[in-house]
Amino acid sequence: MSFIHYGNSIQTVPKKAVVFFEVEILDAKTKDKLCFLDKVEPNATIGEIKSMFHKSHPQWYPARQSIRLDPKGKSLKDEDVLQHLPVGTTATFYFRDLGAQISWVTVFLTEYTGPLVIYLMFYFRVPFIYAPKYDFTTSKHWVVHLACMCHSFHYVKRLLETLFVHRFSHGTMPLRNIFKNCTYYWGFAAWMAYYINHPLYTPPSKYTCTYVFIDTTQCAIFVIHYFCQIGNFSIHVALRNLRPPGSKTRKIPYPTKNPFTWIFLLVSCPNYTYELGSWLGFTLMTQCLPVAFFTLVGFIQMTVWAKGKHRSYLKEFRDYPPLRSPILPFIL
Repeated sequence: MSFIHYGNSIQTVPKKAVVFFEVEILDAKTKDKLCFLDKVEPNATIGEIKSMFHKSHPQWYPARQSIRLDPKGKSLKDEDVLQHLPVGTTATFYFRDLGAQISWVTVFLTEYTGPLVIYLMFYFRVPFIYAPKYDFTTSKHWVVHLACMCHSFHYVKRLLETLFVHRFSHGTMPLRNIFKNCTYYWGFAAWMAYYINHPLYTPPSKYTCTYVFIDTTQCAIFVIHYFCQIGNFSIHVALRNLRPPGSKTRKIPYPTKNPFTWIFLLVSCPNYTYELGSWLGFTLMTQCLPVAFFTLVGFIQMTVWAKGKHRSYLKEFRDYPPLRSPILPFIL
C-alpha cells in the first residue's frame, strides 16, 4: 500500500498484486511428475528454477539438467525469464538428465596436453617405441625438428588460450566427451608422431637438407604455418573481446585494427580458416599420410561447425553481412 498526499488529505493507492507462478516439472521420457514448485516469482529465470529443482533432487545438479517446454524440444537457456515464456500461471516443464558433466576448461586442458606430451615422447625417441639402438637418438633431417617446433607451438598456444583467452558460453559438457575428444587428439598425435619421428623416415625430395642448409620452400611453408597460427590466435582474441566477462552476450564479429581479423569481411569463422591453413602447411612440410588424413578429418568437422555457426548468425542478426561464407571465402 502506498500513500499520495493531496493538500491536507491523504489517499491510499493499492499496490499491484504480484502474480506468483506454479511450476511442475515432469520427466521428459515417462511424463512422471518429479517436482512441484509453489509461489515462484514471475521474474525467476530457468537457472533459478534449476537450483530449486536441485534442492529436491540433489543428484541432478543444475549443469546436468535440461529443462524444456516440450519433451522433444530444445533446452531452455538459463537466462530465460519465466514470465516471458509461453506458459500460464501454472507452468509445465520437462526435464531430461544430461548425464555427468565436466568443465570445458578441464576437457580442453586434458585433450591438448596429451598430444603435446605424446609427440615429444616420439621426438626424443624414448625407450620401447622404436628399436633399442635408436633410444634417445636425434634425426638428421631438419624437417623433423621443424615439425616438432610447429606441433608443440600449436598445442602450447591452445593450452594458453584455454587458460587466458577463451570465454565459454557453457560452463560444462558431458563427461563422456572427454574420452571421445582425447581418443581423437591423442590417437592422431601418436599416429603422426610415430611416422614423422621414425628413424627410417624419409623427408620429401625437396627437403633432403641437413642442419647446414634449409630449403627455401620448406622455410616458406614454415612461415605460412606460423602466419596461420598467429591469425588463429588473433581471431580468438577478437571473439573474446566481444563477450564481457561472465556474460553470454552474442554480437556480430567485425574486423578490428589487427590485419589478421580483416578476413571477417569474407568468412564467419576465420579461426577455422586459419586452423585449416596451418595444418595444410604442416601436411606439405612433412608430406606424411597420417598428417594429411588428420587435416582432412579436421576440415570436415570444422566445416560442420562453421556452417552451424553461420546459420546461427543469419538467424539471430538481420543485418548480418551477406557476403560472408562459413569457412572458405566465396566457396564454402
